[in-house]
Amino acid sequence: MPDRDFYLAAYDVTDPERLQAALHVLKGYACGGQKSVFECFLTVRERGALLAEVRGVLDTREDRFMLLPLPGHRSIRGLGIAVKPSDPEFYYVG
Repeated sequence: MPDRDFYLAAYDVTDPERLQAALHVLKGYACGGQKSVFECFLTVRERGALLAEVRGVLDTREDRFMLLPLPGHRSIRGLGIAVKPSDPEFYYVG
């Protein structure tokens, strides 16, 4: 299995159509999340593809996107109904 790193992806999109497009892109890479923040386990190639797809959807003069690496993700703790992120054995991209 390729090496994957854990990231939090977050966006703030001002236009409803771009918002839906950004949501569609992120759901293709995310293993969890809610609203406009998503948990993603990404290879280097997937990270580049995600950034390229998001760049094609957003208007960088009006919208914002952040991809935050979370080193040492094995020690992440969740509170409340949070579910600890996990790297599934496989991803379906289709």
